[in-house]
Amino acid sequence: MSQHTVGTTAAPAADATRRTRDWAVAAFAAVIALLALWAVFFDNGQAIAATENYLHEFSHDGRHLFGAPCH
Repeated sequence: MSQHTVGTTAAPAADATRRTRDWAVAAFAAVIALLALWAVFFDNGQAIAATENYLHEFSHDGRHLFGAPCH
Protein backbone atom coordinates (compact mmCIF):
# COMPACT_ATOMS: atom_id res chain seq x y z
CA MET A 1 0.00 0.00 0.00
CA SER A 2 1.41 3.40 -0.92
CA GLN A 3 0.88 6.58 1.02
CA HIS A 4 0.31 9.87 -0.66
CA THR A 5 1.32 13.10 0.96
CA VAL A 6 -0.11 16.46 0.19
CA GLY A 7 2.47 18.90 -1.04
CA THR A 8 2.87 22.18 0.79
CA THR A 9 3.45 24.26 -2.32
CA ALA A 10 -0.23 25.25 -2.67
CA ALA A 11 -0.68 26.34 0.96
CA PRO A 12 1.36 29.59 0.82
CA ALA A 13 -0.51 30.73 -2.31
CA ALA A 14 -3.86 30.02 -0.66
CA ASP A 15 -2.78 31.88 2.49
CA ALA A 16 -1.67 34.89 0.45
CA THR A 17 -4.98 34.93 -1.41
CA ARG A 18 -6.91 34.69 1.85
CA ARG A 19 -4.88 37.51 3.41
CA THR A 20 -5.41 39.70 0.34
CA ARG A 21 -9.15 39.03 0.41
CA ASP A 22 -9.31 39.78 4.15
CA TRP A 23 -7.48 43.09 3.66
CA ALA A 24 -9.76 44.00 0.76
CA VAL A 25 -12.88 43.30 2.83
CA ALA A 26 -11.48 45.27 5.78
CA ALA A 27 -10.58 48.20 3.53
CA PHE A 28 -14.04 48.20 1.94
CA ALA A 29 -15.69 48.12 5.38
CA ALA A 30 -13.47 50.99 6.57
CA VAL A 31 -14.39 53.11 3.54
CA ILE A 32 -18.10 52.46 4.08
CA ALA A 33 -17.77 53.31 7.78
CA LEU A 34 -15.91 56.55 7.02
CA LEU A 35 -18.55 57.54 4.46
CA ALA A 36 -21.28 56.88 7.01
CA LEU A 37 -19.48 58.99 9.63
CA TRP A 38 -18.98 61.79 7.12
CA ALA A 39 -22.66 61.71 6.20
CA VAL A 40 -23.75 61.86 9.82
CA PHE A 41 -21.28 64.43 11.15
CA PHE A 42 -20.20 66.72 8.31
CA ASP A 43 -22.70 66.49 5.50
CA ASN A 44 -25.58 68.31 7.22
CA GLY A 45 -28.09 66.53 5.01
CA GLN A 46 -26.86 67.83 1.65
CA ALA A 47 -26.07 64.40 0.17
CA ILE A 48 -29.51 63.10 1.07
CA ALA A 49 -31.44 66.29 0.29
CA ALA A 50 -32.78 64.84 -2.96
CA THR A 51 -34.36 61.91 -1.11
CA GLU A 52 -37.44 61.94 0.99
CA ASN A 53 -37.46 63.48 4.44
CA TYR A 54 -37.07 60.02 6.04
CA LEU A 55 -33.33 59.86 5.41
CA HIS A 56 -32.80 63.42 6.58
CA GLU A 57 -34.55 62.71 9.88
CA PHE A 58 -32.63 59.44 10.29
CA SER A 59 -29.35 61.29 9.77
CA HIS A 60 -30.44 64.06 12.10
CA ASP A 61 -31.29 61.57 14.83
CA GLY A 62 -27.91 59.89 14.26
CA ARG A 63 -26.16 63.18 14.92
CA HIS A 64 -27.98 63.48 18.23
CA LEU A 65 -27.18 59.85 19.06
CA PHE A 66 -23.45 60.49 18.59
CA GLY A 67 -23.60 63.77 20.47
CA ALA A 68 -22.78 65.97 17.50
CA PRO A 69 -24.23 69.48 17.59
CA CYS A 70 -26.53 70.19 14.69
CA HIS A 71 -28.56 73.28 15.55
